[in-house]
Amino acid sequence: MSGKRTSLSQFSLWFGAAVSIAEMLTGALIAPLGFKNGMAAILIGHVIGGFILFMAGSIGAKSKLSSIESTRISFGTYGSYLFSLLNIIQLLGWTAVMIIGGAKTLNVVTIQLFGMNNEVVWSILIGFLIIIWISLGMKNVSYVNGIAVGILFIFTIILGVTVFSNELIPVGEMTGKMTFGTAVELNVAMALSWLPLIADYTKHVEKEKSGTFYSVLGYFIGSILMFVIGLGASLYVGTTDIASILLSAGLGGVALFIVLFATITTTFLDVYSAGISFQNISHRISEKNAGILVCILGVVLAVFVPITQYEHFLYLIGSVFAPLFAILLTEYFIFKKTSINKGTLINLSNIVIWVLGVIGYRLFLPIGSVAGVTLPIMIATGLVTIILNGGRKVWKKKF
Repeated sequence: MSGKRTSLSQFSLWFGAAVSIAEMLTGALIAPLGFKNGMAAILIGHVIGGFILFMAGSIGAKSKLSSIESTRISFGTYGSYLFSLLNIIQLLGWTAVMIIGGAKTLNVVTIQLFGMNNEVVWSILIGFLIIIWISLGMKNVSYVNGIAVGILFIFTIILGVTVFSNELIPVGEMTGKMTFGTAVELNVAMALSWLPLIADYTKHVEKEKSGTFYSVLGYFIGSILMFVIGLGASLYVGTTDIASILLSAGLGGVALFIVLFATITTTFLDVYSAGISFQNISHRISEKNAGILVCILGVVLAVFVPITQYEHFLYLIGSVFAPLFAILLTEYFIFKKTSINKGTLINLSNIVIWVLGVIGYRLFLPIGSVAGVTLPIMIATGLVTIILNGGRKVWKKKF
């Protein structure tokens, strides 16, 4: 990936990342709260998640380091290897989840339109098109991606109008329990799933502040649209099946385009960033080839491993990366530790703080708060970092 990216291209890239079935289905999960409280949870969660994404993206824009490379600032070379592996694993998981979701939805459409059952074929086709996206490279694919995202935006609006054209009366009693704090956390966790990726792309922006802002704005708008559509589909249409909604809107074969390219524009970033994370460990394989390998493995998982629920996967990602970036953001913006010390192989004190943060997240998750789990844990982790690392610096100065 080379060349500077404009704010508009960053907006397009991240809007495309947000327009996905996974975002819509996550919005549907908070339906037990009802529309008013659900909307409040969506807005609060996205403001929190968007702010954290902006801070992490700013590091990439200023330092020109990828997300995982930047962890070397706080955790050293070997520490960044650990987070590279964790990021590759979570991106592989997301690749499989997105391919499965896209293939299942496309399969429903083709069954209803043509009577053809092609779920495995769709999984392979999605993977093949993602590989083409990777092979084109970020510079060349930005034009194609921009066109696809523009069309997706139009049909996203149509999808929203279709959902809310029904009378705003719930179709029935919603099952399941959902606290307001848990709903907020689902919104934040979805945004945080992009936290280990955003600097991979903001490091190439022409203008640091505006490029980062428009990246987050693109995701913020696209994600809120999908969450609201998912919430509305669950409450007022009685289904979260995007294929059924698209077909009922009379879009027919156009539904194939919407689902297919929504899946590609999102999953492309997952596999590309997995390649970038691999580069942090070794340069023997190019980021393109590493990304292609992750894509192929994702297709294999999609075909052979049944994955139907992923909210727990979101929480797992949050528990790993929220404390990690709390430490990095604290040291970068408060301690002004903005460059990599090549002599530091591993920062054990920060590793210990990170482990404590992960444990704290898991313990606090069942309890929660009105602001969710991520924000309180990140604040607590940041404070611990300030106390321990700041205190150590004072101790060294005195003695």
